[in-house]
Amino acid sequence: MVDFEVNFTAGKRLLRGETLYRVADGHFQFKYPPFAAALYLPLSLLPLSVAKRFWFLLSLGATASIFLLAYRLLGPPLGVRVVAPLVLARYFLRELELGQINALMTGGLMLMTWLLLKKEPDAARPADERKAGALWGLACALKPYALIFLPYFGLKKRLRTLCAGGIVLAATFLLPATYYGWRGNLVVHREWILSLRRSTPPLLASQDNVSLLGLFSKWTGQTGLSNLLYGIALGLLAAFFLVLVLRGTAVKQAGRLEACLLLALIPLVSPLGWDYTFLAASPALVLILSHWNRYPPAARWLLAFDLGVISLSLYDILGRSLYAKFMSLSVITLCFSLFLFYLGSLRLRRLA
Repeated sequence: MVDFEVNFTAGKRLLRGETLYRVADGHFQFKYPPFAAALYLPLSLLPLSVAKRFWFLLSLGATASIFLLAYRLLGPPLGVRVVAPLVLARYFLRELELGQINALMTGGLMLMTWLLLKKEPDAARPADERKAGALWGLACALKPYALIFLPYFGLKKRLRTLCAGGIVLAATFLLPATYYGWRGNLVVHREWILSLRRSTPPLLASQDNVSLLGLFSKWTGQTGLSNLLYGIALGLLAAFFLVLVLRGTAVKQAGRLEACLLLALIPLVSPLGWDYTFLAASPALVLILSHWNRYPPAARWLLAFDLGVISLSLYDILGRSLYAKFMSLSVITLCFSLFLFYLGSLRLRRLA
């Protein structure tokens, strides 16, 4: 749980009003917004071994909640409920091994989705919209990639959700002032941005970076070209998503596919996405497998092969050199990108 130890240390530093972002930490720098350290502050009061056990159980519960909420929302058959966790098991196990926060984040976003869509096609209750907004704002304060829902909420005119999220975001921005003072709060936020600028570029071409920007960085080896291709890809994905939303105006429960698609996009569009962040694609996988028989035979064979690669591309199976080559080619990024086309096919045929 080496990543948990980094965040555990950040909680201690916040309590003492010390800077969170230190070049001397090397690879193990704290990279989250200042508020995220507050999440670990109560745990930092415990012995490290006890805090690790607590975080492990919390992450395990979040993992279960992702699938349970996806099952309640999407109503998949029993076979899908068994297969989906097995396909993505290695990503969740890696999450637990590192002590990461992605399962907790995705669980929160799934609860947000459940509150907004559980009565679909009827409108969500105002109270549920505000609760969903609070969860979304909290997720954004911990990891900014949750902002991917911002334009979607605007498109769907979910003003209560946006307002509640904005209030929570403002509160989380101000909270570190409790430890640093008003001026120190601005300083620590500037330090966070500066640390991201310094630490991100060297990691873009890392073999373990599974984002689209990482893919282009590894394939081209040129910063300018990879940024251009990444920008084009983002534009195409935005247009693709907009087409699917417009196509869903006549679909009874259109929001469910759209939420699954946004969650699946998070590891791809975030500049630094690591393989375990693909656990966010769990609801998309459940939805795709639930419609298994609605795909043509050739598409089912391709999907089966794709899921085999996703689940079995383990270091222990491939070995050091083959695994390094596999990750350097961003094969896993292409495998999960295929999910987008399977979701798009369902929407274009108005099956989901």
